[in-house]
Amino acid sequence: MTHISHHDHHAAPGATLNRLAFSATVHCLSGCAIGEVLGLVIGTALGWSNGATIALAVILAFLFGYGLTMLPLLRAGLTLGAAVRLALAADTISITLMEVVDNGIMLLIPGAMHAGVGSGLFWGSLAMALLIAGAAAFPVNRWLIARGRGHAAVHQHHTGH
Repeated sequence: MTHISHHDHHAAPGATLNRLAFSATVHCLSGCAIGEVLGLVIGTALGWSNGATIALAVILAFLFGYGLTMLPLLRAGLTLGAAVRLALAADTISITLMEVVDNGIMLLIPGAMHAGVGSGLFWGSLAMALLIAGAAAFPVNRWLIARGRGHAAVHQHHTGH
């Protein structure tokens, strides 16, 4: 059964589930994008290899993704340990999928990784890769939330349930 907040009890369950999944996907994508952009910009600007640049981007994407999930949980009074456990449970699958998709796309686009941070090819490729990664993660997040997993557990803490 889907966790539906008291604000959404009049909405159609599928619409509510889609809204929650979209919100979770955008939330995850925001953290991924911050880390991914920062990592790719740093690695590209420093002339690092594709492997080193992607490793940095992935590490930062996970750190920022988990961090964005943990901040409101910590503000809501959860302990650091509880916030870490919820963030890991809520975001790991989504972030992993987004990272595989967006870095794979960046590697597949000829010259994107070496185009440089001043290049339209770099930024256009990265924007497209992140949008496709978000689209790939939406059905996964929807499936998880429908089963009371993923961001459904985090959502309970945001709504006070």
